[in-house]
Amino acid sequence: MKGAGVSAAAISAFRRNYEALVHNESGMIGEESIAPAENLPVWQEGASEDSAAAREWLEQVVVIKLNGGLGTSMGLQKAKSLLQVRRGTTFLDLIARQVVSLREASGAKVRLLLMNSFSTSEDTLAALKEVAGGVFAKRSEIELMQNQVPKIDAETLQPIEWPANPELEWCPPGHGDLYAALAGSGWLDRLLADGVKCAFVSNSDNLGAVLEPGLLRYFCQSGAPFLMEVTRRTESDRKGGHLAVRKVDGQLLLREVAQCADEDLAEFQNIDKHRYFNTNSLWLRLDVLKERLEAEGGSLPLPMIRNRKTVDPRDKNSPPAFQLEIAMGAAIESFPGAAAIEVDRSRFTPVKTTADLLALRSDAYEISPDGCMRLVAARAGIPPVVELGDEYKLVDSLDELGVPSLVDCQRLSVIGRVHFHDGAVLRGHVRIENLAGSLTEVPAGVYSNSAV
Repeated sequence: MKGAGVSAAAISAFRRNYEALVHNESGMIGEESIAPAENLPVWQEGASEDSAAAREWLEQVVVIKLNGGLGTSMGLQKAKSLLQVRRGTTFLDLIARQVVSLREASGAKVRLLLMNSFSTSEDTLAALKEVAGGVFAKRSEIELMQNQVPKIDAETLQPIEWPANPELEWCPPGHGDLYAALAGSGWLDRLLADGVKCAFVSNSDNLGAVLEPGLLRYFCQSGAPFLMEVTRRTESDRKGGHLAVRKVDGQLLLREVAQCADEDLAEFQNIDKHRYFNTNSLWLRLDVLKERLEAEGGSLPLPMIRNRKTVDPRDKNSPPAFQLEIAMGAAIESFPGAAAIEVDRSRFTPVKTTADLLALRSDAYEISPDGCMRLVAARAGIPPVVELGDEYKLVDSLDELGVPSLVDCQRLSVIGRVHFHDGAVLRGHVRIENLAGSLTEVPAGVYSNSAV
């Protein structure tokens, strides 16, 4: 890692994870040791901030977007933020538009950092030359590089060797690398010296995660060193991690399903008991982060996530390897006094599948002039549920499918190859099924609570 130029902070974090692997630490969090998180404050967007007051807060914040993902599950070999959410408009376009709009409205120099990986850096920087008039095109002002760590041979626990493609001997250490990356790159000291006191961090594929000046003011005035945006779990979130309180000291923490014993699984999935999940949108006090890193020897003690894969993910017969990762939200238990706030689900609109992308491309969502993407008012905050068959796992296949009207659709299921014509309007619960194999047309018209 030293030979590859990896920072001391990242090496310290990797050392913690490797020692946990060698000692076979489970990281389990028993149900008896935690209590549900309850009575969290609820954020309600109010009147617009006074422009002068907003400028004061906005001068002290940096927006950090986690931009290291390739979107390989959808057939992409480039940064997911370069996906088109509407024709000619990418996620990156909207992120830039949001920051530029805040700058224009407040007069503050709102800062933007993209945490790129070695897989997304070049594509992203090339695209930025054409985004927002090139205002974010300078690498030294926009890029925070994610670290890379060795993959570990699952049999020997040594760094794996793969001469056929040495690049595959390395992997990103998860978005929990943010803290080591900020420190090791020099960005943390640079931001603090420039008067930046806090950071708003979110995923680049979550267009609902917008820097809200009122929420920024709330965080700054709360005195909390760390604030996590959470929202209510639904049936679709039963398998996802949840927020909880450690009984012994009252500290907030996250528990993922990998940290849950089999006998506790039913309680883990009890969404009435454990009500909140992490949206991965976080607010950080940068000065406190620096203090915590120094106190912990350069890295935060975050739970290690052990992902077992093959060294070449495209070759299932290649040797098995461990990728040691950490999750950004787990740091909530590293900050005494950390807090959480319940936000509307409209601030959580991630794109993990082509079904998510189809919903965003439809008229169920609208894009405001300032680059914010929101459900239209008629949806009352409830997104449509979209289920697509295997024919539409890859992004390119959506061009064949077309985009129907979903503004009044509660659930759409598509099985088989179909093409929606312009003017196809779906309402209520609609199932479109074609078992013929060849492409079938869905003409313009209204399809309401029906199976076609």
